[in-house]
Amino acid sequence: MRVLLVEDDAMIGQALCQGLAQERFSVDWLRDGVQAQIALAAPSAEYAVLLLDLGLPRLSGLDLLIDLRKCGNAIPVLILTARDAVSDRVAGLNSGADDYLVKPFELEELVARIHALIRRSAGRGSLDIEYGELRMNPLRHEVWLHGKAVELSAREFALLHALLEKPGAVLSRTQLEERLYGWGQEIASNAVDVHLHNLRRKLGADIVANVRGVGFRVAKP
Repeated sequence: MRVLLVEDDAMIGQALCQGLAQERFSVDWLRDGVQAQIALAAPSAEYAVLLLDLGLPRLSGLDLLIDLRKCGNAIPVLILTARDAVSDRVAGLNSGADDYLVKPFELEELVARIHALIRRSAGRGSLDIEYGELRMNPLRHEVWLHGKAVELSAREFALLHALLEKPGAVLSRTQLEERLYGWGQEIASNAVDVHLHNLRRKLGADIVANVRGVGFRVAKP
């Protein structure tokens, strides 16, 4: 799952990148509001959540948020800030934020809030994602097919999660790479193909279907 972190504090940014990577998130990290504005306007910007600090250089987090909502960008936004006054919380939420977390915080709570935002944006009340006889729990990293547990590697799980975010939609190899890997990560030329091959072997080629010349999709078992 790919998230965008906008945080100008180097120590906090590095810690969050490391912690979220251990939770199997792919994190792109930017340090000022203008860079984030450009990144979010790019056609390839498909982030599950925006983690946004308020005290950013060049363009504040609040101004970035207001601009996003004016442009119709509905990305779930979780504000991460040291500003704990009620007026700051109200301003952030009224400007379009979906949640507000005051620093310092525990990584466990941040991860739980991210998953809650993703569920809400997908219109799901349950943590589990169900599609036909396929069921996934993103927080526990568990998958079941026809009621039986399926063991997946971290990359295989991330691929399936990306496909289940838009069940039935076809995702190209490029789109899948963008969901799996953050900026600066080295990607072997056939990495996604290898993970897709293993995923199809475990779940079945009829479930993770290849749409020739276009990409892959999840079909209802």
